[in-house]
Amino acid sequence: MARDSPNEDDDHENLIHQNKDKSASFRIEELQSPIRRRFSKGHYLFAAIVTVISLVATIYLFFSSKICGPTSDRIKESQLRALYLLNKQRSSLFDLWNHTFGTSNNITAVRFDQIKASLLDQITLNRHIKDTLLSTENGTVSVPIVNGSEICRKIDPKSSKRRTIEWKPDPNKFLFAICLSGQMSNHLICLEKHMFFAAVLNRVLVIPGSKFDYQYNLVLDIEHINECIGRKTVISFENFMELKKNHARIDKFICYFSIPLPCYTDEDHLKQLKSLGISMGKVETAWKSEDIENPSPKTVKDVEEKFGTKEDVIAIGDVFFANVEKDWVLQPRGPIAHKCKILIEPSKLILLTAQRFIQTFLGSGFVALHFRRHGFLKFCNAKKPSCFYPITQAADCIRQMVEKANTSVIYLSTDAAESETSLLQSMLVMNGKTIPLVKRPPRDSAEKWDSLLYRHGLDGDDQVEAMLDKTICAMASVFIGAPGSTFTEDILRLRKGWETASSCDEYLCHGEEPNFIAGDK
Repeated sequence: MARDSPNEDDDHENLIHQNKDKSASFRIEELQSPIRRRFSKGHYLFAAIVTVISLVATIYLFFSSKICGPTSDRIKESQLRALYLLNKQRSSLFDLWNHTFGTSNNITAVRFDQIKASLLDQITLNRHIKDTLLSTENGTVSVPIVNGSEICRKIDPKSSKRRTIEWKPDPNKFLFAICLSGQMSNHLICLEKHMFFAAVLNRVLVIPGSKFDYQYNLVLDIEHINECIGRKTVISFENFMELKKNHARIDKFICYFSIPLPCYTDEDHLKQLKSLGISMGKVETAWKSEDIENPSPKTVKDVEEKFGTKEDVIAIGDVFFANVEKDWVLQPRGPIAHKCKILIEPSKLILLTAQRFIQTFLGSGFVALHFRRHGFLKFCNAKKPSCFYPITQAADCIRQMVEKANTSVIYLSTDAAESETSLLQSMLVMNGKTIPLVKRPPRDSAEKWDSLLYRHGLDGDDQVEAMLDKTICAMASVFIGAPGSTFTEDILRLRKGWETASSCDEYLCHGEEPNFIAGDK
């Protein structure tokens, strides 16, 4: 059977329609309008919630008290623990009551979100009470809980104003990007910072070629950057060399860092550049004591003073660790003015392949998990507290997030061994049902979802596979990332730019919304 359809037009259709699941059994959001309209209805609603929670717990207390047999002593102990939890819950509910309805008749949108979050905490506590009541010597029986999925709302990117800079380069002035630190994720962050430098210095950015760096055009839509800005701002290395008739010269090579090595590079990398037909003068350093371990904060003025020059072609490297206008650079959608959602995004082939995979295996409303393990034990244990968790603890954190997000499937992006993922899968059970961990399967000629990559000879390429993983994660309803991983940071950048970021996005077992981390070396 032929693998591919001859109709090429079908390959460029957007296959996914992201429809939200409307089957949730308990929707706090639907109660928002009645509460805002009338203060008294808020009292009735809250009283009903308190009554229902208390009634459910009382029923469990009643029936558990009737149980006799060898587990009766264990159950009595559970009852005492449950009474303590009920008192704690009652106190929290009345505290919420007093702070919500005791001061004002008006409930703002922010206040309502706080109410929802507090109610979810109490619903979760109620689940713990039930588990305590049902605990026996053989373990804990899991019971269904009230749904809290409406807490995981999309983050509105319009809530904050962006600070932007116009990128209007002189077409005859170039900045050659030097990015050598770490893997592809580090290089993409470095490249984004180089774009900011190029905008400040009014230069066209030269994207490195595969003989010196990664082959970016396999994973990125480079022309998309120019289209978004509305002018020629980036150029590939090949086009740059063609423009210079294969005899390019870097007039000024300036290192951002001087410690541990100038430019975070060595003689081998410089020889590689020269072998490509590029001549250069002496390598300089902008600051004599700038260390990648402790980068000092810099401003636009610092960049202009140290890297501003009349020379036609300059190179700056490596800027991955550079701390320049951090709040400005790390904004959702980036620091540069443009008309698109995001400047640096995956190629169209990868975008379509990700959509096809989601349509085939996941559907809408899934949780994505970046579960980094290989090489992460030493990195995480150097931090206090460690960010490397046992499988048992990770499974508990993941279950809580799945329960909160009200999803039934997890997309797993990981470098973990099969022994670890198998154990993790065996522990992801909620209400008697296994929560499936879905990974991209090995290529199968009978499947259609990855045919675009296969047809263009991109299947099996490590960087394409990594970018495909990121793209699928960026399209998830909720994302759980690995703290300290630049792979995770790149996913968060895409989610913020594409407006898919959720209020429930968090680092695994950290319980907080992710923020940018400097990155792993």
